[in-house]
Amino acid sequence: MPEPPPAPGFRTRAIHAGQEPDPRTGEVVPAISPSTTFAQDGIGRPRGFEYARTGNPTRAALEANLASLEGGARAFAFASGMSATDAALRLLLKSGDHVVCEENVYGGTYRLLTRVLSDAGIRATFVDTSNAKNVEAAVEASTKLVWLETPTNPNLKIVDVTAVVRLARERGLSVAVDNTFATPYLQQPLALGVDLVVHSATKYLGGHSDVVGGCVVLREARHAERLQFLQNAVGAVPSPFDCFLLLRGLKTLALRMDAHNRNAQRVAEFLLSAPGVRRVHYPGLPSHPGHAVAKSQMRGFGGMVSFELADRAAAERFVAKLRLCTFAESLGAVETLVCHPASMTHASMPRELRERAGVTEGLLRVSVGVEDVEDILADLRQALG
Repeated sequence: MPEPPPAPGFRTRAIHAGQEPDPRTGEVVPAISPSTTFAQDGIGRPRGFEYARTGNPTRAALEANLASLEGGARAFAFASGMSATDAALRLLLKSGDHVVCEENVYGGTYRLLTRVLSDAGIRATFVDTSNAKNVEAAVEASTKLVWLETPTNPNLKIVDVTAVVRLARERGLSVAVDNTFATPYLQQPLALGVDLVVHSATKYLGGHSDVVGGCVVLREARHAERLQFLQNAVGAVPSPFDCFLLLRGLKTLALRMDAHNRNAQRVAEFLLSAPGVRRVHYPGLPSHPGHAVAKSQMRGFGGMVSFELADRAAAERFVAKLRLCTFAESLGAVETLVCHPASMTHASMPRELRERAGVTEGLLRVSVGVEDVEDILADLRQALG
């Protein structure tokens, strides 16, 4: 009996999964389906789609692609990374439940847990999850979930996913990973035993600063029915055109991430000896405390670098002098973006918690783009000078 053909590689799946040529027209790029409603053949006899909030052909193609790239059973697309995060938390938690969360988590996730879901009786404890013992110490009788980011936002800490999953399994807990920084190209948390993965698709998956979106990818299909219900009931779904843009971005994800990796490594190495820089955070540096773990669970170290200047005044002087790099929110796009987390992405965190997590007033986060790296370095050099 002949052996089955090998599974397609990541780049092949990024281009083809969920996007086979249309059998009727032969079109290679799936058409954008703007229809809000779909004709049915009779009572209880839809042809596959009924109403655009519930399902849409373009969104179905995107979700099939995302599930393939993350190695998951099912994927669900949302209108933003935060709506995806909200759906994932509502899927796994109910009133009275407790979650252990990474303290260096994205500020929007912190805000959602402490100022929105807290009103529904969900509690959160924030710890340094890069040490599994901290997770173990934070677990309570009502704990149901461990929420991780790795690399973390903005200090690029690395969490040993396998160690946390092992601990969680012993206690009957679910584990979720925000995989936005790493992308499925660089890291596959589901293969390490994680229950679900969340992305802000606005970032690297889209990759061009022109679409907002999010997704949840499940390792097993057992949660799919409930998550599909939440997606439809709440209705925070992306438009067909947004789904089209994300599909287009995903086709070049691997190519872009290779370029981001190369440029970020050069930027981090430059910053190590740059004037006024007190500390550099990048898992690709051998001096990074999580370097060995990152090397074991990631294909590359990513395009995000953060570094610390003396104080807020030094940070303000630096961003005022930037010429090529853009001072702006967000990350993961082809252009280099610089952010001041304490006043931007993590402003919703109390200052005490920000500083405990290392989000200081002098910290700057760089989403290293795919421009010629010498041009990026020249701009950083003159701004630091």
